[in-house]
Amino acid sequence: MRGPTLLAHLFSGVAVLTAVHVHGTTPGKNPKVQTLPSLREQAELLDGWTEERKALIPGLLRKYGVDAWLMSQREYAEDTVFWALKEATQFSARRRTTHLFLADPVGGAPPSYSWIENTNVVWEDLRRILATQKPRSIALNTHPEIAFSGGLHAGELDTVVQGVGEEWKDKFVLEPMLGVEVVATMVKSRLPWYRKMMETAWAIIEEGFSEKIIVPGKSTSWDVEWWMREKIQSLNYTTWFQPSVFILTAEGFPAADDPSAAMDDPRAPDHPIQYGDLIHTDFGVSALGLNTDTQHIGYVLYPGETEADVPKGMLEGLKKVNRLQDIVKSNMKIGMTGNEILKAAREQMQSEGIEGKIYCHATGEWGHSAGSVIGMTNLQDKVPVLGDLPLLKNTYYSIELFAEHFVPERNRTIVFPQEEDVYWDEGTNSWEWVYGRQEEMLLIRTPGESTPTEL
Repeated sequence: MRGPTLLAHLFSGVAVLTAVHVHGTTPGKNPKVQTLPSLREQAELLDGWTEERKALIPGLLRKYGVDAWLMSQREYAEDTVFWALKEATQFSARRRTTHLFLADPVGGAPPSYSWIENTNVVWEDLRRILATQKPRSIALNTHPEIAFSGGLHAGELDTVVQGVGEEWKDKFVLEPMLGVEVVATMVKSRLPWYRKMMETAWAIIEEGFSEKIIVPGKSTSWDVEWWMREKIQSLNYTTWFQPSVFILTAEGFPAADDPSAAMDDPRAPDHPIQYGDLIHTDFGVSALGLNTDTQHIGYVLYPGETEADVPKGMLEGLKKVNRLQDIVKSNMKIGMTGNEILKAAREQMQSEGIEGKIYCHATGEWGHSAGSVIGMTNLQDKVPVLGDLPLLKNTYYSIELFAEHFVPERNRTIVFPQEEDVYWDEGTNSWEWVYGRQEEMLLIRTPGESTPTEL
């Protein structure tokens, strides 16, 4: 495991530490790491959010015209939706874990049933309940393309059919939006903690992209990646992907040709970070059943340089990608499909002379969560299946994209990636940034030869 190389100047054998000035990402923002509550308090929060979500299921069944929804799984072979409905202290399904949800139960019956069972009792109970409730349709999660609607394992499907009996087989239906909307829906009480998590992600990025961590010519991109990973761990957070650090100005980095191919690589190539480099990170933190997704960029100043010395072309590139964010966000209309949004946004960006790519996705419950997809790096005309889903309210989205910009000071076209999470605000009837967006370049300042730096 690689770690960042840090520099200390010694005066009379004593290491001298100095404060590090970090140039912020957005005017007025000074992100701080937010401490997580105790595990017991986290469990209480999670279970409260889960109960709020479960209470929505009967209404969703009615919305999609389905009378019942049956989920069944074995230990370590869970349906994808299981993770959105489990208790905080459940780490997997046990034995056979089965759930039945009803849209309009009759005779005073509850709207849901659950079993943890390894005998035929579950099937006997189910047959009795179904005989009483007489559902005309029973949804199963069997979609071949959508992970959040296709989590019923093939072997378990055979067992379900055998267990409930052939008489109910004709009632089985597929309604993909049930699983998608249950997982996608973010109850309002989650937002304050999601915002704190986003602030924490920003704070880690700003520290990582500073002279506190980066020593030009010595620190490498992998050094910073592993520092970020260790930092997450030290704060009792975790992550859903390995942080990546790309040097956007490095020799060999594909600029105008196909940057998405390189950026799709789960591991950026390891290079020393040099003066004058434009660096980029793709970074997220996980906690409380939530996941963030952020991409920011920074510039490594030469010794003695200040903010005024950042190449103007790079600042213009950041402004251009900010404009692309605005275009995409303004075109994200509830009810439109991801492909319709992609088409409208690309037409507008092209009319404004912006070259780049759009590849936005739902986030929150999973890093790449349930919901419509708005483009992929290799699919800029339409995305089959996932791009045909409608955009839902009360979800979180990662607005992920890049703009290309010619930087005269480098005599080359450079890509400017950004990613920020948004949430649906019922008050404004619009998408709002969870914490903010990058509008100023992060700067890695270089101490003078006689200036000590922090260990």
